Amino acid sequence: MTAGQPSLSRRSAVIAAVLMGTVSLAIGAHAALNKRFIEAPQTAAAEQNVVSTGNGTRLALVIGNGHYPDANAPLAQPINDARALTGALRRDGFDVDVVEDASRDDMNRALERLKSRIKPDSVVMLFFGGYAIQAGRDSYMIPVDAKIWRESDVRREGTSIEKVLDAVSEKGARAKLVVIDASRRNPYERRFRSYSHGLAPISAPANALILSSATPGKVVDDPAAQPNSVLVTELLGQLGKTPSAEAVFNKTRNAIARNSDGGQVPTVSSSLVEDIRLGTDVANAGS
Repeated sequence: MTAGQPSLSRRSAVIAAVLMGTVSLAIGAHAALNKRFIEAPQTAAAEQNVVSTGNGTRLALVIGNGHYPDANAPLAQPINDARALTGALRRDGFDVDVVEDASRDDMNRALERLKSRIKPDSVVMLFFGGYAIQAGRDSYMIPVDAKIWRESDVRREGTSIEKVLDAVSEKGARAKLVVIDASRRNPYERRFRSYSHGLAPISAPANALILSSATPGKVVDDPAAQPNSVLVTELLGQLGKTPSAEAVFNKTRNAIARNSDGGQVPTVSSSLVEDIRLGTDVANAGS
């Protein structure tokens, strides 16, 4: 028995060492697993933070309506304006959905597409060129297939600008930019007992910037033989000069008012609480 004790002691030592190694490996694996679980939420939060602190998703819906059967002649500028603005916005990083000569169904589908793509960091821009009509306190974008015989038809056939802005806000868009180039004489006004020229004031919801082509209640004529409207011509000229959306809209308004000697004064309404940039080069932005 005495002679066998050293051999037994060596086996016990080997077994103990193996057991200790196994326990150490298990402890190490458990610690590594815990570390992964702890770090995973932090990594996800960091990735989410990178997305939310960038430029965000840039979405635009551009509608140009020119061919209205009830008008005396087609509108020459809105489709050209829509195409020109689409090109400029795409160069500035916007994902643009452009619709020309939109029917009521076309406009509804386009608005649903827009709403389905909005994220909490989205900057959303809406452009409408064509006819818009004031009915009550709202202004309505008119589709090319509208059947309007009385003022009450405007509410049924048209699309309220204010309601579109409310819907975009409800989807959680970070900021809203709106350009309405539709302060034209109502082609249906001869059918109404009473009517008002121009558009109603458009109230800016939270964190929104709105540019319309004329003062509320005023109408403007399209320039003869010019491919683009006065508003869009000046807007396109200002887009490359400063990255700030509010500066672009204000400079557009001021230039048009000055060049027309006050004959056309666009309206800018802002409730922005941050500097929204139209350009993509944020690092080199100067204003």
